[in-house]
Amino acid sequence: MKEIDYDASILIVGGGSWGLATALELVRRGHKNITVLDGNDIPSPIAAGNDLNKIMEEGDEADDDKETEYFWNTLRRLAATSWLTDPIYAPFYHPTGFIMCCESNPSAWDLVQSYARGRESEMTPLHSPEDFRATMAPGALTGSFPGWRGFWKRERAGWVFARGTMEAVRGECARLGVRFVTGPKGKVVKLVVRDNGDGKGDDVMGVETADGVVRFVQTTILTAGANADALLDFERQLRPTAWTIAHVGLTAEEALRLRDMPVPYNCERGFFIEPSFETHELKVCDEHPGYINLEVDVEIAMEKGELWERSVPVQKDKIPVESARAVRELLNLTLPDFAHRPFTHTRLCWDADTADRRYLITRHPKYPSLVLGVGGSGHGFGLAPAAGKVIADTVEGCVDERLAPLLRWRPETAKGRTWWETQGRFGAGVGVRDIKNVAGWVGVGDEDEDEDTAGEGRGMESKEDEKETGSVFSKV
Repeated sequence: MKEIDYDASILIVGGGSWGLATALELVRRGHKNITVLDGNDIPSPIAAGNDLNKIMEEGDEADDDKETEYFWNTLRRLAATSWLTDPIYAPFYHPTGFIMCCESNPSAWDLVQSYARGRESEMTPLHSPEDFRATMAPGALTGSFPGWRGFWKRERAGWVFARGTMEAVRGECARLGVRFVTGPKGKVVKLVVRDNGDGKGDDVMGVETADGVVRFVQTTILTAGANADALLDFERQLRPTAWTIAHVGLTAEEALRLRDMPVPYNCERGFFIEPSFETHELKVCDEHPGYINLEVDVEIAMEKGELWERSVPVQKDKIPVESARAVRELLNLTLPDFAHRPFTHTRLCWDADTADRRYLITRHPKYPSLVLGVGGSGHGFGLAPAAGKVIADTVEGCVDERLAPLLRWRPETAKGRTWWETQGRFGAGVGVRDIKNVAGWVGVGDEDEDEDTAGEGRGMESKEDEKETGSVFSKV
């Protein structure tokens, strides 16, 4: 293995959960010249990880894992080591348990059964409304749970306090010497590609930021989440996709009744997580294959001579009216006392789906100084410590030999890919949705979400609370 230069300059583009985890892992390994760039303060208000809480599950031990199982179990075990033993991560992990369930869709039931298969010894079957209500103390879950069925994993799963984790990791990185640059000076608008004179052709030599400054470095790490697709042509390997988050307020007494609640994940309906200890807010997410915002990419279209569309993240502090209704319905079936509480927080949460929903962590095949850490595919935060370790391994050239091929640059998986593929997700009954065609928007203070005119009206017409987070970038 090539000798590691711990003084080499490293730029991390994006200070979200993976960027922070990578910075922490690298600085702990002895790298001395690390800078994290982000156009927003960290934790960024547009980062998917800047959230109340996220689901976390520990991995299984198995020597005969197939490729997919090996991928997930390896990363889960790596992540679990951090969540269980690392003094920075461990305070934020709450192993309250996890419930995988569904209702009537046969394919959804197949998914639920496959989740439990081979792990029956640690799964409690749930067959009836009474079974679901019995997962908590009497009077906590009072819903009807009509037709629900699934499995309860009592241990080695639960949730993590996401925002607190990001703040702790950033603080530890800064203490250990990682530099952070935010605002226009940290907003990367372009990867700088030049011939580095070694006879091997072009390479990424650094970045240009919104203030016009070009930073030249030895290694650039791209961990920009859904916005990474705007900086590089991923050959359709990434699809920026949005999901929806809503919070409702509880009293301290109501939140106490739900203390240590397992996370009930209905793959047709959605999920909610134990209320915040501090604010007593309950986070609720409706389940659906996601929203996309298609725009024509003129630069690539001209280069390829064909229509080329991509999904461009647009951050909104509201959710579509149909998601608001789905959140209310989920609560009505499970926690009916809270079904009509006002929303205290709403937002779109963007991530980037790969075609096979495995991460893309590798050196770029054309630009060897560019390391990619992208493709969270809707399940990136719980495994962020593992992603940080593998990205650091990629920098140092020591990735697990069996894991590396599963994380490689793989445009062949995206050939013929359409942006409307549900990729094994259920919910909503309509597939992937076009964000431009929603019936309306609902946010904090918008009480009448049953009307199509709720919030700011139809489609994407209002720009008041809309932040386009990707379209200003130049792609290489």
